Amino acid sequence: MADTMLSDICQYNVPEDPCAVVVFGATGDLAARKILPSLYDLLLAKRLPTPSMVIGVARTKLTNEEFRARIKTVFIETGVDMTCWDDFCSRLFYRNVDYGDIGTFTNLAIFLQEKESEIGTQGNRIFHLSVPPVAYESIAKSLAQVGLAEEQKNWVRLIVEKPFGYDLQSSRKLADALSQGFQENQIYRIDHYLAKETVQNMLMFRFANAIFEPLWNRRYIESVHITSAESLGVEHRADFYDHTGVLRDMFQNHMMQLLSLVAMEPPSIYDAYRIRDEKAKIFRCLRPFPMDDLDNHLILGQYSAGMVGNKAVPSYVEEPNVAPDSTTPTFAAMKVFIDNWRWQGVPFYITSGKRMAAKRTDIQVKFKEVPHSMYRNILGNHITANTLIFSIHPKEEVRLTFQAKEPGPAMCLRSVTMDFDYAQGSVIRVSAYEKVLLDVLMGDHTLFWRQDGVDLCWEFLTPVLQECDCPDDEERLHLYKAGTDGPKQVRGWMGK
Repeated sequence: MADTMLSDICQYNVPEDPCAVVVFGATGDLAARKILPSLYDLLLAKRLPTPSMVIGVARTKLTNEEFRARIKTVFIETGVDMTCWDDFCSRLFYRNVDYGDIGTFTNLAIFLQEKESEIGTQGNRIFHLSVPPVAYESIAKSLAQVGLAEEQKNWVRLIVEKPFGYDLQSSRKLADALSQGFQENQIYRIDHYLAKETVQNMLMFRFANAIFEPLWNRRYIESVHITSAESLGVEHRADFYDHTGVLRDMFQNHMMQLLSLVAMEPPSIYDAYRIRDEKAKIFRCLRPFPMDDLDNHLILGQYSAGMVGNKAVPSYVEEPNVAPDSTTPTFAAMKVFIDNWRWQGVPFYITSGKRMAAKRTDIQVKFKEVPHSMYRNILGNHITANTLIFSIHPKEEVRLTFQAKEPGPAMCLRSVTMDFDYAQGSVIRVSAYEKVLLDVLMGDHTLFWRQDGVDLCWEFLTPVLQECDCPDDEERLHLYKAGTDGPKQVRGWMGK
């Protein structure tokens, strides 16, 4: 009986409200390979509401038929199950809009309202901004100006992709622009890292198990290591990346979110607003960087030519559309402290870089060694401490390493591992984008940024960005060969 009840509770929610999903930048790569396939997969899984429609919007002049043909080609090339294509195709439309021309937004409003009346989506709308960040403000203002952001008996939601500004000032300017037409509860700032299973499980693991939370503090934990390494270079993002760098691209959003999930206090109840309150408290407790001792808290790097796998790859400055004298960092390692009762004195080592040895994202919680070794007369004073690893990529799993006796007559220790693999026994698997889109359809803000959290993270990083973003001092930017684990200066610096 209990298993049946649990099965019923754990079924995926199905959105009931009909709606229109309007995707700006619909001819771009993100829309074609992530957003539209995710909406299609929700339809396959019977989790896209009925009635509903999807309207692609971009500057390119296309008919509905031409747009549908383009998307169908992408779906086939990527191996999408085409079982429900005819159904999806009947819901799929396209409009040409010039983001700087308010007249085209008026035309979009007329088209959308006609289709809402025809299909019966009741004025519920999701606007997904899959466009360059410079277009966010004008699109949001135009939507408000032509009345598409208004809520009466309907609801309207706005999805914004990262980055949320370029610095604190631009972030606040963007927030002001969005707030002219949309309330904070209408805005969904996507960080797809939060939709990954292992990341979502962090709070469940910590707060639903009595054996771990009592140890989750400075008395028992030596350090925390958060790593997101990529084997790829900048690829087709060079124009964007060379003006952004790793700190803005990864640390202001993904890495800070992972940090907050490891470190936050338990909210009184599982509620989106209260969870984001606790995250904001952690961001407020981040110790400012000591600018007079920055080299002991931050290492920046840029990849040079090397080998990734068996393939020779160029240096960052040799990549297409990268300035040959660019000092944009592609690697950063930070030592961060959280000044509160739970974490005082515990270093958090946060690392992210491109063109590294392998693609890997994980969180390693390293516990302190035993306070007194009764085996010191036969094993010495050092016994390898326990480590708890939340692996996000390449496998989604949780592993705990501990010490056990090596089989045999001798008294020897060996490290052994207990693990939980998410792929085992899983019935429902969804991609990160499917999860965030489903949450927007359900009106659930839990996995999305709130503006105060965005501002707090920019405030924390601003002194570093002002001091050494694209540093003039070459000694601060350390080269590392592509296909390695980063600059040699990192070795030994992080207590690994």
